Amino acid sequence: MPTLERQVGHDVVLPRNLVAGTAPRWSDDTDVLVVGSGVAGLTVALHARELGWRVTVVTKAGVDDGSTNWAQGGIVAVLDADDSPAAHAVDTMVAGAGVCDAAAVDVLSSEGPSRVRELMRRGAAFDRGADGGLAVTREGGHRFPRIIHAGGDATGAEIQRAVHAAVRRDPSIRLIEHALALDLLTDASGRAAGVTLDRADGAGVGAVLARAVILATGGMGQLFTTTTNPTVATGDGVALALRAGAVVTDLEFLQFHPTPLFVDGVELAQQPLVSEAVRGEGARLVDVDGRRFMVGVHDLAELAPRDVVAKAITRAMLDTGTDHVLLDARHLGRAVLESRFPTITARCRQAGIDPVSQPIPVAPAAHFASGGVRTDLWGRTSIDGLYACGEVACTGTHGANRLGSNSLLEGLVFAGRIATRLACGLPVQADPVLPEGPAWAIDPDVRDGLRGAMSHGAGVVRSAGSLETVAATIHRLSRSRSRGGRAAWEATNLLTVATALVSAAHRRNETRGCHWREDFGVSDDAWRGHLLTTLDPDGLLSMAFQPDA
Repeated sequence: MPTLERQVGHDVVLPRNLVAGTAPRWSDDTDVLVVGSGVAGLTVALHARELGWRVTVVTKAGVDDGSTNWAQGGIVAVLDADDSPAAHAVDTMVAGAGVCDAAAVDVLSSEGPSRVRELMRRGAAFDRGADGGLAVTREGGHRFPRIIHAGGDATGAEIQRAVHAAVRRDPSIRLIEHALALDLLTDASGRAAGVTLDRADGAGVGAVLARAVILATGGMGQLFTTTTNPTVATGDGVALALRAGAVVTDLEFLQFHPTPLFVDGVELAQQPLVSEAVRGEGARLVDVDGRRFMVGVHDLAELAPRDVVAKAITRAMLDTGTDHVLLDARHLGRAVLESRFPTITARCRQAGIDPVSQPIPVAPAAHFASGGVRTDLWGRTSIDGLYACGEVACTGTHGANRLGSNSLLEGLVFAGRIATRLACGLPVQADPVLPEGPAWAIDPDVRDGLRGAMSHGAGVVRSAGSLETVAATIHRLSRSRSRGGRAAWEATNLLTVATALVSAAHRRNETRGCHWREDFGVSDDAWRGHLLTTLDPDGLLSMAFQPDA
């Protein structure tokens, strides 16, 4: 396989281990270790306990600090007789721009309704209409109203509350908070045997052994200076998997949400999101001159798939020489805005904008990684005993652009599928072998420079030149070494996934979904397939293109 960085003119050596030597064992009594505490991770934990396995959940911050808690719009629920899983599958495939895995999409759409009902049995309370039935709305790319929501625009918070409460009701599920997963431990056969962790409670670095390890660590939005992701989203799971030798794929397809709130002159660690459900209720996008620019771009106008809207907003910004456009929801009225979108309305007002009387300034920001650690239809990665679900995984359902409100559903569906595999049995716990090669980390001071370079050269619009400039910056920053520590390990994870993303984006010479190349402005059937990335024993990324059958 060709070496990635040589294709853009730079050799970036990445660590294969963040820590070296033996570490104290904090647990020898875990069967299933879940790394991450969003809806996907906690759902796996609940299923695993129901199967009788001993379960430990570790999370780098608090249990509720991940991306699930921030999801606004809703979750897909095909529960109406006039709708169908097949129609949901069609919309998902269209949004995915030709590179979705049809089998994975079928799993998502056909198993989704039962998983949503299961979530409601666990206590999740969704909004109801006047007739007592579930209230539904539309989002971009959906041709049928099939999005259910909670608290108006606080769906993720309600789902997180429900699954967290269910976990708390089972005291046998062990929770380790404020613990950053560093490296995968494997046994002599190469099977996953646990992870090393850095605990912020003073315990330091140690190991938790397990008979199965599930990655549910979320995304990588903190690669960019403007992102809707929480500060914990530093690509930890993808970087850990790469260091362990797992295959990752589709990293170039990082989705930029079209309409985060734009606050002039303020750089935020996490951009407030203005859900596309606002557009689903009838809000319109206009440029700073008042021109409604989505009409004629797509037959769904403001409800086109997210990549289409993000590109159109970017073009409008370039045409007018501005750094934002406007989302006009004034005609929806005070009652609708304050009851249906209370969180969004409050956040706008905190920023000095009243959506009842003013258009909302918005601009695209990094939002969701459609790619990640490659899995099969049962959540299995290329490493025996290592599974992945949620945003850290690439199941094949999202293709080149995730359909709105499919993310929470994907986490539920594939968490359940992982549980089905765990029900088949687990091997006895094996001792991990000592990792090979030196351990080192990147200087944490590189973080701001890396994020700035990624935003300027690998954001919504990319070209060979811009990506080569980013690659040169990465090469320079990679030579700044550190002895380790939480900040250094996070910086190392960010630089690792940035290297892989930039290399894949440079290799894919076409525009497809949320990957927009100025110098290759159309899709090319020769690129219908996936770029598979691994980290070789020398610390260099390697890539192979796998065309769709």
